[in-house]
Amino acid sequence: MMMRNYKELDKEYIVNVYNRLDVVLDHGKGAVLYDTDGKEYIDLSAGIAVNVFGVSDDAWQAAVIAQLQKLSHISNVFYTEPQVLLAEKLCQRTGMKKVFFSNSGAESNECAIKAARKYSHDKYGDGRHTIITLKNSFHGRTMATLSATGQDSLHQDFGPFVDGFVYADADDFNSVKALAEKNDVCAVMMELVQGEGGVRALDRDFVQATAAYAKAHDILLIIDEVQTGNGRTGALYAYMNYGIQPDIVSTAKALGGGLPLGATLFAASCAATLDSHSHGSTFGGNPICAAGACNIIDRIDDALLQDVKAKGAYIKEELARCKHVQFVSGMGMMIGVKTDKELTQLVSNCIDEGLLVLTANDLLRLLPPLNIPMDVLKRAVEKLKKIIDA
Repeated sequence: MMMRNYKELDKEYIVNVYNRLDVVLDHGKGAVLYDTDGKEYIDLSAGIAVNVFGVSDDAWQAAVIAQLQKLSHISNVFYTEPQVLLAEKLCQRTGMKKVFFSNSGAESNECAIKAARKYSHDKYGDGRHTIITLKNSFHGRTMATLSATGQDSLHQDFGPFVDGFVYADADDFNSVKALAEKNDVCAVMMELVQGEGGVRALDRDFVQATAAYAKAHDILLIIDEVQTGNGRTGALYAYMNYGIQPDIVSTAKALGGGLPLGATLFAASCAATLDSHSHGSTFGGNPICAAGACNIIDRIDDALLQDVKAKGAYIKEELARCKHVQFVSGMGMMIGVKTDKELTQLVSNCIDEGLLVLTANDLLRLLPPLNIPMDVLKRAVEKLKKIIDA
């Protein structure tokens, strides 16, 4: 079937919510992909930070296939080995005490929201349910996580939205404090690098001040690590770069390495909050997804994390030299590039030159596979520099 036919079928049969780019991808290995015409692309998107070791990774595939041949799915009424082992690995690597598995980042955030409200209700009764999030944040597309998202442009069309969310200015502790004093607050929820909101890393002093205030007032601190987690920022989880200890951490994307998997991690402070029948998931912690995730977590070691930091610094330094680049933001290999070029045309030019990139608001967003070979990365960066400065 020709590429043109795929596009026509897509328009006819798939709900038109994606502004798809003009390429039909077919196969690949690592950070190099090919379309249905055989054209090569260097992937600087990784499925929006999902393909942490690129596509068709041998070790991940072996773990997934081995589990597929044993047990593909079973109800969470029963125990399964991969799920238990993954929970153990996550707790041992983070110091958290309990894990709940779901299917996506939005679901992991839904779980965090429910747990925070139940924690407060169990201790203080009705009314103390408000959650502070940050302006320009993004927490998902379900009704609750969309309500938690601090972007006015996304708070349209689907009202009424879920009550109980207020939005502070990022990097302004006084804004957080004022909202906490004005509302009956059970939690503060934030991304440490705002991904969809423009690849903006939060200020360390702001994060630490907010964490200290929350702890002093028995307000749970929820860190949304859906995009920042699993090595993306040069630490296993981004909060480890900030010297804080959250009460709840949500994550997804790279955790499954290409399969749908979300996780919500709980510290001792609220590890017992969700009890029998208070939450659940049919597919959460699916044995195949969990087996793949065990392989991913085992391979995110200190050597890889140092490599992520070095590669991220290289990308930033090189692109900052471009005459049409206004600034470069982000952390590790989660990078935003603000140029004075028209963004849609820039992305189109990248595709023409065999580069796959993303956007975030008015920035180019780069999320390469963490293990992209340096020679491939250099080739991609040189291409991107020429496209930006053309």
